[in-house]
Amino acid sequence: MIRDTPESWEVIETKERFQGHIIRVVTDTVNMPRDEAAERDYVVHPGAVAVLALDGQDRVLMIRQYRHPTRHLLWELPAGIRDVAGEPLVAGAARELAEEAGYRADTWHTLVDLRTSPGMSDERIRVFLARDLTKIETDFVHRHEEIDMPVEWVPLADAVEKALMGMIHNSPAVAGILAAYAASAEGFAQLRPADAPEE
Repeated sequence: MIRDTPESWEVIETKERFQGHIIRVVTDTVNMPRDEAAERDYVVHPGAVAVLALDGQDRVLMIRQYRHPTRHLLWELPAGIRDVAGEPLVAGAARELAEEAGYRADTWHTLVDLRTSPGMSDERIRVFLARDLTKIETDFVHRHEEIDMPVEWVPLADAVEKALMGMIHNSPAVAGILAAYAASAEGFAQLRPADAPEE
């Protein structure tokens, strides 16, 4: 059966290389098959949530944000770091949708789970599908990259085309758009509940 499964090889030693505000960089010496040891550098990340908000006209809510490491303005889904201890993932996603875009959703499903770059980071992102949307007022104060973020509604089929044509690069946005398009064929009936466990 094709399914990712938990597995943990013996770590002989861990060295911390960098500690930042959000991430850490470590080097693990890992016991490999045939008793060989190898060093693996990776980023320790708290994880994130993202929201594919879909309105009654099958349009995706997208925001544009400056991403300094890429030196690009990227079209993205509302998203944020898992930075509230003990907060259910769907609650964090609802908070991000409200803060970044000013919307509330009455219907939530788990859309897709991602390991964004598993060769160099332990970051996990859960992308939710949010529907039955209502515009809300919020007193959230945007700062830094979030100031003047435009919000656009893109027809889902157009978003798929833009992703496949290389016009959208943000990985949770691309994965969320393609997953929503695929799930829409069955009326989203096969999606997991919003509180589905993470594997």
